[in-house]
Amino acid sequence: MLSPHEFATLLLVQEAPNQVDMEREELDALLERQLVQLENLASGRQQWRLTATGDSTVKAIKRYS
Repeated sequence: MLSPHEFATLLLVQEAPNQVDMEREELDALLERQLVQLENLASGRQQWRLTATGDSTVKAIKRYS
């Protein structure tokens, strides 16, 4: 079960990954659950993105909301 903060962070990664604070505590829990991963960009920066499981999770929760 995701906490409200974890779910909000998951949505933020989906909708605005470039605005996610890389130090958010919730990212550790999402990473452990394999809902997000860190992507290396061509610019040399890193950015969070949803995994296939994370994307499915967001879609399922939105469907029942």
